[in-house]
Amino acid sequence: MLILRALRTGPLHGYGIAKHIQQVSDDALRVEEGSLYPALHRLEQEGWIRAEWKASETGRRAKFYGLTQAGEQRLAEEQENWRKLTRAVGRVLRFA
Repeated sequence: MLILRALRTGPLHGYGIAKHIQQVSDDALRVEEGSLYPALHRLEQEGWIRAEWKASETGRRAKFYGLTQAGEQRLAEEQENWRKLTRAVGRVLRFA
């Protein structure tokens, strides 16, 4: 869900995705390469993201990932599931 949400801002390369998540979370969340790239591969296989080789801001070739329409729908589903889960946990914490 975090990767899909990061890509709503526009196409990013892997390092850009990790950096975005880290910055937006005020350094609370860090996505390591060992988990990021397999996740990107799975998301691409599912059709939720697309990849394209482009020049990065440093001029090097990098694979940029963008959200597909199916990815937008999946993100909306995941965000709703997250809201339900956090509401349920909140209720348990209030009444425990």
